[in-house]
Amino acid sequence: MSPTSPKRNTVISICKAIAIILMVIGHAESPDVLHRFLYEFHMPLFFAAAGYFFSLRYLNDETTFIKKRLKGLYLPFVKWSIIFLILHNWMFDIGILNEVYGNESGGVTHPYAWRQTEQCLWNIVTAMGGYDQFLNGAFWFFRGLLVASILYLIIYKGVDWLLRKLKFIKSKSTIDPMSSSSPTTSVGPTPYIVCAVLLLLCAWKTYEGLKIITLIQGGYRELMGCFFFGCGFIFRQWEHKYRVKWWTTLLFAIIVWWFSQHLWANMNWRSTFEQFLSLPLPAVLGCLMVYNISTWIDKKEGIVKRFLIYCGDHTLSIFVFHILCFKLVSLLKIWYYGLDPRQIGCHMVIHEHSREDWFWVLYTIVGVGLPLLWMWGYEWLKERWRRTSSASPRC
Repeated sequence: MSPTSPKRNTVISICKAIAIILMVIGHAESPDVLHRFLYEFHMPLFFAAAGYFFSLRYLNDETTFIKKRLKGLYLPFVKWSIIFLILHNWMFDIGILNEVYGNESGGVTHPYAWRQTEQCLWNIVTAMGGYDQFLNGAFWFFRGLLVASILYLIIYKGVDWLLRKLKFIKSKSTIDPMSSSSPTTSVGPTPYIVCAVLLLLCAWKTYEGLKIITLIQGGYRELMGCFFFGCGFIFRQWEHKYRVKWWTTLLFAIIVWWFSQHLWANMNWRSTFEQFLSLPLPAVLGCLMVYNISTWIDKKEGIVKRFLIYCGDHTLSIFVFHILCFKLVSLLKIWYYGLDPRQIGCHMVIHEHSREDWFWVLYTIVGVGLPLLWMWGYEWLKERWRRTSSASPRC
């Protein structure tokens, strides 16, 4: 970093780290109270963190924005989905997957015939679907964020153009705070109207039970993700005026907990109209709660801060590998309880005893720690190779 470059905002990296850790805790079948609490906001937090960095310069440079989204989301999705597709039947051969044990509702997965493999490949490339649900259960997020971010750009441009035509805003009122040194710039009413439009669309969709047939799972996650993406962008405009207080953090936590116990909702693609109505408030307050906590952590130098920043910068590896890493803990749980060895095929973790034991803690540690350890080792070897290559004498 050069002396004149702005200081990196590590608070958002810590927010992303907390979000990914909470995701792994949720997938590890944590206690019901904790599970319901974190599902109120942990996935919206990812979309808000992405929206925080949205820049209005892309309104006139759509190609660059779309290329970045495709490179950062579509290409990793396709690469890892195809790799796991190739490994799918082999996972049955070595016993990682089987046709006896599956998810909590009793569903199981099966080896693919050639025709099924072909169809999965087509779905992966053309619709960002077709991924291995039992090994890549979190992969919907890649599609969700890709669609949400591009949709936000499209709707923003449309609303901004309409407001200009109706003379509601002037050209100079739309200033991009991401490219300005002044923290007091304004983007006008456009982002607020965009979020309102998205909420109306989600209300219409859930009330009438509509589906966007061109999107796997119907599009609810993409629309709500777009709303939270917009919330992140709006927060960026007000961040300089936002004050982190311990009592607001506690208040946010209490409100989120109340919703989780009485009006529970999350970004489930099957969400009803009532669940949609229950989601935005606790989700936004939960994001602010995590931001407050992340701000405090960021102020204290130490191993916790360094770990969370590294974790937040490497969420991709956790997304991709945490379910596979769970299998190691499942082996230990099978030995501990004397269970049928085929229960290693349970998705995402072994369900037996999951509500009364503490194996979810070990699942979380391994699901987060092993992917990060792999990335650290890979980066260390890569850097050592680079230094060795640069130090070698040239002919």
